[in-house]
Amino acid sequence: MGLGVYQSLFDVFLLNCGFAFSQFIVLRAGVFSIASAAYAGIGGYATAILVTRYGVSAPVAVAAATALGLIVAGVLSIPLARLRGVYQAIATLAFVEIVVSLGFYAEDLTGGAMGINGIPKLVGTGTLCVALGAVLYLMVAIDRSGLGRAFDTVRQDETVAGSLGISVQRSHAIAFIISGGIGGLFGGLQSLYVYSIEPQQFGFALLVSMLASIVLGGRGTVIGPIIGTAILTALPELARPLAENRPLIHGLLLIVIINYLPHGVADSLALLRRRRRAANAV
Repeated sequence: MGLGVYQSLFDVFLLNCGFAFSQFIVLRAGVFSIASAAYAGIGGYATAILVTRYGVSAPVAVAAATALGLIVAGVLSIPLARLRGVYQAIATLAFVEIVVSLGFYAEDLTGGAMGINGIPKLVGTGTLCVALGAVLYLMVAIDRSGLGRAFDTVRQDETVAGSLGISVQRSHAIAFIISGGIGGLFGGLQSLYVYSIEPQQFGFALLVSMLASIVLGGRGTVIGPIIGTAILTALPELARPLAENRPLIHGLLLIVIINYLPHGVADSLALLRRRRRAANAV
């Protein structure tokens, strides 16, 4: 493969990392939301429409997509923060289907099944690196802050969190909003990278890819989604005949990891390291 192919693969890795972090933050807070694909679709279409139809500059369009993702997630969090477990999953999956359906049937706005084409490529590797770097900084800052500790407590036991004065609904709402902003940001960046977008790009396949990255890498550490995304991005290229069967690969990996590495690669390695330190201390 030439240098250009490796660069394109790296760009895909950067985009997928952004989508994975959009899903990671809600799972970190104990929210069983799978609405991240919908946020990406909203951001992608918002950016494409602003750039192609209204001549808005790329930075302004992506900023608007990010803001729209934040707003939509904030509104969505009001009813969903009151739900728990499978009910959150069903409600957010329904939201993803609504966004995909709007992409198909709101033809005057979205172009229908043909999508929006002829989007100028205004985003490259440098821009994607900066965006992912900003998101990583945010994730690390949250991880080291009181908000991160509140997320961990809520995820582990909501009753204990409430007894410590942590608002479970507020923590869930914050996680929703951050997820929406990251999803909108990388959805907008993707639309300015791939020349065209269509509804199915933001449907079930993207959703499975996000979840697979986190389950594979681990949801307890910031490095987890990066490791999971790297494996899922590189694996089809290493086994090129399987490159067209990514959803199948993701599904099989999910089954294997859930059974044999339930904490994910990164979290399992961290747990093993802590056990070795404890054994050496004794």
